[in-house]
Amino acid sequence: MTNFFDFIGDASGEWQVTFMQSIIGAPLEAVTHLQILPSTPVKIKGGIWLLKGFTSNVRYAQKDEIHRLRIIQADLGRPEATCAALIPIRKSAEWWSLAQDERRRIFEEQSRHTENGLRYLPAIARRLYHCRDIGEPFDFLTWFEYAPEYASAFEELVAFMRQTEEWVYVEREVDIRLEKVK
Repeated sequence: MTNFFDFIGDASGEWQVTFMQSIIGAPLEAVTHLQILPSTPVKIKGGIWLLKGFTSNVRYAQKDEIHRLRIIQADLGRPEATCAALIPIRKSAEWWSLAQDERRRIFEEQSRHTENGLRYLPAIARRLYHCRDIGEPFDFLTWFEYAPEYASAFEELVAFMRQTEEWVYVEREVDIRLEKVK
C-alpha cells in the first residue's frame, strides 16, 4: 500500500530540530521544528520548506531479507523513541543509469546495506520514503526513530553507511536530528 506524506520544516511541529547539516550538496534552509503529516491533494501553505515522499514496497531486497526485516523491525511512534533523524538523500545520474541488478549488487553484495542495518534493529526503527518518482529534490527521505540510549548506535550506523560503496553515488545529503516535543 502506498501512502504519501509531507515533511514540513517550520517554526513549530511535533519534532524539535537539534542539529541540521548538509553532508554533501546544497543545504536545506534552517528550521527549528518538523511536522510529518499525511499528504492531501490540497497544497499546504506555510512552512519554510516542504518535502514529499511515499512509502512503497521494499526495493532491492530479496524475500528472505524482507522476512527478516519484518520480524525484527520495530514500529515507529514508540513512546520511548524520543530521538529521530530525517536524512534526505539524492543519488547521482550515474547511480540511476545502472541496471537494477547492478544497483542491487552495490547495495547488498558490496555495501551490505540490509545486513548491516539489521544489526541495529529493533533499537532503531526506520522507514524509507520515495521521492524521485514524484519530482522532489531528493530521491529518498530516510526516517529513523530511537530512544536516547541508542544515540551512539545510530551514529555508528550512519558513519558505517557513509563509508560504503553505495555512498559514492550520493550527490546530496542533509542530516537533520530531532527530539520529540514534550
